[in-house]
Amino acid sequence: MAELGRARDRDRALAALKASDRKMARMIDATEPVDPGEWRRARPVGDPFSVLVYSIIGQQISGFAARAIAGRLQDRFGGRLPSPAELLAMDPADLKSVGLSRMKVEYLRSLAEHIISGELQIDHLEKLSDDQIRTQITASRGLGRWTADMFLLINLDRPDILPIGDLGIRSAVQRLYRLDHLPTPGEVDAIGEKWQPNRSLASLYLWASARQAAKPVPTPSRPRPSKRR
Repeated sequence: MAELGRARDRDRALAALKASDRKMARMIDATEPVDPGEWRRARPVGDPFSVLVYSIIGQQISGFAARAIAGRLQDRFGGRLPSPAELLAMDPADLKSVGLSRMKVEYLRSLAEHIISGELQIDHLEKLSDDQIRTQITASRGLGRWTADMFLLINLDRPDILPIGDLGIRSAVQRLYRLDHLPTPGEVDAIGEKWQPNRSLASLYLWASARQAAKPVPTPSRPRPSKRR
């Protein structure tokens, strides 16, 4: 019954989103259906501190390199990530020795400090509004609006999140509205106002449309001329 209720809620949200914007409606109809629950299940959801630590570690490096660095850090603590207090107690040189840059060490220490001071209420984020969570996360060095939006979208399953700084979202909006330039995050924010309160669903369809547009179009093969005998 719960699954049926979620399906009905999803159908209502999709109908409302399509009614809010004709261009969005046409894009949705031309895109393979998106299941938000399936999309979310395909992405790792951990405890909030670990998610933000991984986000910092993974900045500007490949997923393979990020996993290797995180693995070396976990090895120092018996296969788990350190707590904020344990992270702060580590010598910065030890953190660098697992493969972290000086800047990322500073970012991780800033995150731990904000949690210990209570400025980032890591265990109570689900009780806060979207904007309050963005404010608390981005107060820590190295964590920006994109990280906060993805945390809201994936970890907290918030229904009205549009990651305005995401390049894939910006490119999809440019294509959807046939703009002659890549829209700024502010322009994406303004365009997306009409999609409230279903901007998370809009985001999933924008990403799906971008993936679909990137797929190569198969070229029909020419029939080979028959050999004359």
